[in-house]
Amino acid sequence: MAHILIVEDETIIRSALRRLLERNQYQVSEAGSVQEAQERYDIPSFDLIVSDLRLPGAPGTELIKLAGNAPVLIMTSYASLRSAVDSMKLGAVDYIAKPFDHDEMLQAVAGILTAPRRSAPSEDDATTARDLEVDNGGMADDIGIIGNCKAMSELFVKIRKVAPTDSTVLIHGESGTGKELVARALHNLSKRGKAPLISVNCAAIPETLIESELFGHEKGAFTGANAARTGLVEAADGGTLFLDEIGELPLEAQARLLRVLQEGEIRRVGSVQSHKVNVRLIAATHRDLKSLAKQGQFREDLYYRLNVIELRLPPLRDRGPDILAIARAFLTRQGAQMDREDISFTADAEQAIQYYSWPGNVRELENAVERAVILCDNNSINTDLLGIDIDLDEEDDDQHEHSGEKVSKRSQEPTEDLSLEDYFQHFVLEHQEHMTETELARKLGISRKCLWERRQRLGIPRKKSSMSNA
Repeated sequence: MAHILIVEDETIIRSALRRLLERNQYQVSEAGSVQEAQERYDIPSFDLIVSDLRLPGAPGTELIKLAGNAPVLIMTSYASLRSAVDSMKLGAVDYIAKPFDHDEMLQAVAGILTAPRRSAPSEDDATTARDLEVDNGGMADDIGIIGNCKAMSELFVKIRKVAPTDSTVLIHGESGTGKELVARALHNLSKRGKAPLISVNCAAIPETLIESELFGHEKGAFTGANAARTGLVEAADGGTLFLDEIGELPLEAQARLLRVLQEGEIRRVGSVQSHKVNVRLIAATHRDLKSLAKQGQFREDLYYRLNVIELRLPPLRDRGPDILAIARAFLTRQGAQMDREDISFTADAEQAIQYYSWPGNVRELENAVERAVILCDNNSINTDLLGIDIDLDEEDDDQHEHSGEKVSKRSQEPTEDLSLEDYFQHFVLEHQEHMTETELARKLGISRKCLWERRQRLGIPRKKSSMSNA
């Protein structure tokens, strides 16, 4: 039986990992720091050491020096690809990002224990670490966002290019897609990373108060202004100001914000004096600001000032395999928080997660997983617990017209004996004669790319009529 040492200062994570490994027939010892591990154990005697990177006192990489020929697996939830590279240069055998999937951890452990032991790091180790752009469950570790699909990979490249600059960034994306995570990544990877990041949801502040909240006010500027107050723009001086849902900002406040961008100065409400501020602005919206500007609902000059660099976040339904990776990450985190580390999704639940269109995006998925963990009475989360309804009919009528033909609602309902894969195949074969690929994907609640991938996996060819209409 292999003997594994876990070095992790967070008790919940350490206990969860110990139970996971013990259930899989490993002998486990544990410590909360490098010093405790040294005092209690003969470190080189272990078959494997699994250590967090950030520990009280010495970092987890110190164990590499103390381990002799024993392999060291480094865990980290901190956003630093550089840490992975440095760890592997020092001799760590592998690197895994938290929150990790249970299967992923077990595979890593099994792979390390069955591989020949290495006495020193090689150049290949460093090369492998440099190539770790998106790995370990799809986590881009220097950015802190899970994503492995093409759209997210391209987004990560843009974030890394834009972050070191002071350019204004406009993030587009549906509600719940993670626009604030992108803003945080831009801030953390910038030269302002140690300065404040002030986040403001423009839709959450009453219109009568938003100018005062953003730009501050002088004593007596209006009824109730009993003392002078510093605004959020001023609080972000030297750092980054993130304005979420900027499309909801009133026109008067837009004019003041334009002055901040043009002149780098603010004037508090009720004041006659202006003073300089050094703020990088990141804005986000789910609305079409260009169209709003044409309609007179958003300042056109402000739109062009904001739209220096544009980043677009894809909706969750268009992110393919990322959906399940994100769901598993949420499950791992919720399981650890609620001491339910052995909880998992059933196969049907995982299929439902991939098929569902997630109109509320990542936020809806996170809430669904949290609710399921709370309500689950055993260790398996099924589709009912997730509370999602895969309703492929978006209309209230019993019939819907496509290309001059009627598709009855009854014909679209799966029989009780069909699995989700069977239903997908049945639906596509029945309707592809008179539906385009776009219409099929919309009715199934998936992207066209996802539809194509499932066609390939299930061996369902496209009909010529479908291809010509797509």
